[in-house]
Amino acid sequence: MTDGPLFLATLRLADDALVLGHRLSEWCGHAPVLEEDLALANLGLDLIGQARSLYSYAGTVEGRGRDEDQLAYLRREGEYRNLLLVEQPNGDFAVTMTRQLLFSAFMHPFHVAMKASSDPTLAAIAAKAEKEMAYHVRHTGEWLIRLGDGTAESHRRAQAALDELWPYSGELFEVDEAMRAAIEAGFVPDPEAIRPRFDETIDHVLAEATLNKPKVGAFQAGGRAGRHSEHMGFLLADLQYMQRTYPNATW
Repeated sequence: MTDGPLFLATLRLADDALVLGHRLSEWCGHAPVLEEDLALANLGLDLIGQARSLYSYAGTVEGRGRDEDQLAYLRREGEYRNLLLVEQPNGDFAVTMTRQLLFSAFMHPFHVAMKASSDPTLAAIAAKAEKEMAYHVRHTGEWLIRLGDGTAESHRRAQAALDELWPYSGELFEVDEAMRAAIEAGFVPDPEAIRPRFDETIDHVLAEATLNKPKVGAFQAGGRAGRHSEHMGFLLADLQYMQRTYPNATW
């Protein structure tokens, strides 16, 4: 596998979008109300659309003949470079909303900044994704406020979801050698430059939701290096089933 900084940066973004889009698709037919069933499906489709553009471009950059289907469906678990946060199970509704808020509160300003990427294709993908992620922040933020500032039971579940997922938020800002090379080339923004916007969004939502930001001694990481949680294998078994059962199927 070519491991140049542009390919790796694009692949990581694609893996995040695909895995989280798949998680959201698991809600189809199971959401609390019909309107939310449709909303979650649409959020998932936004992410899968981003994944398609990114995988297609990653295949071009790699130059080894792999297309979006091969990159999305025919890699082994250790070859995926997504954040641990996005592979975490849906849990109850509060867990899903909290996971989506943490991710989109980071990715919205990330895409805003990536519009100035030195790579024109990444800049174009970011220009479209920025609008979608702004909606994801608004939708999930409103739900978390509703849950946190709702009944005693919804507040308890929302706080439990935040306590469970907050330790995975530190990986959003992780910068390893590959990421540093991509930042220095101007392909992607430095995550530290994103942190003030992320904190502002999260602090505002938590205050409105009457939820407390957890205190964490150490954050969970490893997804960018291909070290995944126990949930990833089960997720891929479902995600890759059709492609491995019916080889050469296309999107």
